[in-house]
Amino acid sequence: MTFETLSVEAARRAAAPYAAPPEDLPPALAGLDYDGYRAITFRPDARLRLGAHFSAQLFHRGFLQRKRVALHLQPLRGPARPIPYDTQLFDLGTRLAGQRFAPDLGFAGFRLHYAFPDTPAWRPKGFQEEFLVFLGASYFRLRAANQEYGLSARGLAVGTGAPEGEEFPDFVAHWLCEPEAEARTLTVLSLLDSPSVAGAYRFEIAPGDPARIAVTAALHPRRALPKLGLAPLTSMFLFGQNGPGAWGAKPFDDFRPQVHDSDGLCVAAGADPARVDRIWRPLVNGRAQPQISAFAARPLAGFGLLQRERGFAAYLDVEARHEARPGLWVAPDPAGGAFADGAVQLFEIPSGEEYMDNIVAAFVPAAPAQPGAPLHVAYGLTTVGAEPVPAIPEAALARVTSTRFGSAERLRPTNPPSPQRRLCVIDFEGPGLPKGPDDAVAAEVSASAGTMHDPVANFVPQTGGWRIYVEWRPPEPLPPGDAVLRARLVRGSVPLSETWDAAV
Repeated sequence: MTFETLSVEAARRAAAPYAAPPEDLPPALAGLDYDGYRAITFRPDARLRLGAHFSAQLFHRGFLQRKRVALHLQPLRGPARPIPYDTQLFDLGTRLAGQRFAPDLGFAGFRLHYAFPDTPAWRPKGFQEEFLVFLGASYFRLRAANQEYGLSARGLAVGTGAPEGEEFPDFVAHWLCEPEAEARTLTVLSLLDSPSVAGAYRFEIAPGDPARIAVTAALHPRRALPKLGLAPLTSMFLFGQNGPGAWGAKPFDDFRPQVHDSDGLCVAAGADPARVDRIWRPLVNGRAQPQISAFAARPLAGFGLLQRERGFAAYLDVEARHEARPGLWVAPDPAGGAFADGAVQLFEIPSGEEYMDNIVAAFVPAAPAQPGAPLHVAYGLTTVGAEPVPAIPEAALARVTSTRFGSAERLRPTNPPSPQRRLCVIDFEGPGLPKGPDDAVAAEVSASAGTMHDPVANFVPQTGGWRIYVEWRPPEPLPPGDAVLRARLVRGSVPLSETWDAAV
């Protein structure tokens, strides 16, 4: 199997009526709850070895993972061969102990393990650590060394936020390509299918810190697709530095100061890596209705959902370790045209549950995808931890590190505080900022509704960064939807920071 032959298969599928992957399950598996399914574990000694440094373990079907996914091994030479299901590959847990299932049951997905060169000495010799999971629809989760799983990537998003509802394509088959013996990269080929589109994917995977995946796809629509989300990212934001973030939203009663896998969307535009414009949109929860925001970027240099708050004290969650969750940065291949015209769209769903992924970001092309016109997509995915990082262009621009709102009536407060005077406090950090007070540094601010008053830019000696204070006075009455506030640090006409772009 090659990417080219897989693309031919995807085109053949797109020309035929859609057939959903099988969901038939024995009653014992269909009736499992979360704990029963979680008790099913793959036996490590049965792992599929892929060269000297990689191995794969497989996921059993059951509970929510009902669809059958075909798994194949593509040797270095010779034809691909199916990976057969065998109950003895798994420890089924106490509820299913002693049961056996038919050889055609198949699998739900797989995960990859890697022998990181800097594995701690206390690990057993030859230890391989899990770093990538493909499980459910077209979802996959990637992490770098020393990170925890957090947000997910997807192969494709179809109709996110559309009134008729979203369609979730499935990876219905994967081919694990055997690497050369000492290779530190691995290729996976995947076949995607849904009622609206079929597609072939090639994932060229390089684990490490950061971890990287080069994604190539050929998409074959079955029908016109006005809202196709390329390189979609899905994450969770419950509450952050300023509570849920929505105007008048009820705060969460939680001992933890913050709960989120990502705290903002970063979008970069510009053809010259040395002259890129970046914006930072803090994420918001607590609205009455879902919200869609669009960010036109021509040309798009990249976008990502990031976790910028990296300190344990910001979360105080020993088990979840939100401070160690990765961001993911999407960098379009400059030679491809799929990202040439369109916008990065951010979809925020109100949520009161920590386990719910309520944030989606994807690039939506301006022109609808059409049947008979394959769409060729190529981009890189890179994990992001503490910034600045080389993957995100224009490192000289300082980045937003915190967003806080409060009453502007600090000297003579009213009770309750007036909603007509809100103080915005934005912190910036970056190697390009002055390392002490500098009268030439100023705050450049604007508002889509209402007015901004008395902007001040101050050096913060406690952090070595800079802070903008500005008062926002909303209009009366408030317009429907969000008002967008913007601020950045400048020296004359030269930007020193990315643009803070907050919806309030």
